Amino acid sequence: MSEHQISEVITKEKIDKAINLLKEQKPKEREDISDREAIRKMRRYIEKLTSDKYGYSYDEVSEMLKDLGINLTGGRIKYLIGELKKSSRRRQKASDSDSSASVQGAVENQSAVVESSETEETPVNNRKSKSKKQLKAASAATT
Repeated sequence: MSEHQISEVITKEKIDKAINLLKEQKPKEREDISDREAIRKMRRYIEKLTSDKYGYSYDEVSEMLKDLGINLTGGRIKYLIGELKKSSRRRQKASDSDSSASVQGAVENQSAVVESSETEETPVNNRKSKSKKQLKAASAATT
């Protein structure tokens, strides 16, 4: 069994100071990041170099990075750039569909309000448009 430590009394003042200390802490800088994160940070520069204007290949970019100790093949760089493009397209489509869905919802709501107000104004004289429950209630009321 573990022994319990005898702790000193913790006052509200100490708690407040501790909370302030913890709030003020900044995130630690990590020394190592994933290859995906590294390419995400360098993406625009890699895309610039591999554009038609600059004409570098992914393998040439890989060689440049290798001199800095970043050992990624040209194929891996190309794959990661493609994955980043896909994920940003998905996010773009999601935000576009969210905004178009809200516009569509507003249009549907507005047309439902118009339809309901129109049905309230027009009297129902045609027996075909009445439901079975309405017909039973109407016949019961007349008898």
